[in-house]
Amino acid sequence: MMLQSFQQKWINLASEKLGAKAIECSDDFFAPMARMLSDAEPVFIEGKYDENGKWMDGWESRRKRVEGHDFCIVELCKAGKIHGVDIDTRHFAGNHAPSASLEACYSPNAKPDTNTDWTSLVEPTTLQGDAQHPIEITSNDLFTHVRLNIFPDGGVARLRIYGSPEHDWESHDRNSLIDLAASLHGGRAIVCNNEHFGSMHNLLAPGRGVNMGDGWETRRRREPGFDWVIVALGHAATVKNIEIDTAHFKGNFPHQCSVQGAYMPNIDENSLSQQSLFWKELLPKQLMQMDHIHQYELEVREIGPITHARLNIYPDGGVSRLRLNGLIAD
Repeated sequence: MMLQSFQQKWINLASEKLGAKAIECSDDFFAPMARMLSDAEPVFIEGKYDENGKWMDGWESRRKRVEGHDFCIVELCKAGKIHGVDIDTRHFAGNHAPSASLEACYSPNAKPDTNTDWTSLVEPTTLQGDAQHPIEITSNDLFTHVRLNIFPDGGVARLRIYGSPEHDWESHDRNSLIDLAASLHGGRAIVCNNEHFGSMHNLLAPGRGVNMGDGWETRRRREPGFDWVIVALGHAATVKNIEIDTAHFKGNFPHQCSVQGAYMPNIDENSLSQQSLFWKELLPKQLMQMDHIHQYELEVREIGPITHARLNIYPDGGVSRLRLNGLIAD
């Protein structure tokens, strides 16, 4: 439940898709450090080997034969506050890191070096093999980098850093449109009724989808109804235009779409799915095309500032990206 709460409330600041990078490590002989930041769930491929040994989906250092421990430094996709972390050792059993700690620093203009001051966020903690380890963080500081230390060596499948990205809303031009749904601006996909083939979080990623797997796709609906996803905006705003991209979705794009919105800054987000049924219509039903960027401006209704939006697709299918461009409200 803790991990689900992290994913609902915050974004993964260590997401490769959002621009996070593994920039330095002590050793990654068996599996490269960059693999640890993949947005895909880790997998195990029986019988797959490379020139250094068994192929593993994560970061894995060699067996240490000297004093010390291994580490990996990650540049976050954007400076932000860190609220939770998941150190994931899935599929690493017998070769997992037995213990780990996490430090963070704020270094927006330079790569961390020997003079960098690091703040401890997670003290050395025992890790289990083939398991996820969600840990809550209590800090109000901004960070740009994290350093994962493993004692003494071993493998980690994924490192997720859940937090809220920094954005200077006070100095933002109130007459300038901005995509309030974008993950890098604090937008969050909170809940959907189905994501059988593709995660709802893909909708808010930067750029266009790279393939059909890089989007939100529901199963084929065999009963009456339609599919939907609810998004929290990074800041309250009046939406002026909407972009819905069906890149790579050809035989499985939705027939129609619509968008609803509501201003609910203090809502309990666990009850959104029921309340959203009665939200105002921001974008009436529109016909959709395959593999196409749909731009809506004249069709968007004036309903005032909103904090949350609901994308409805009829009856099912796949959408690559959702953009809600608007003017921020007080």
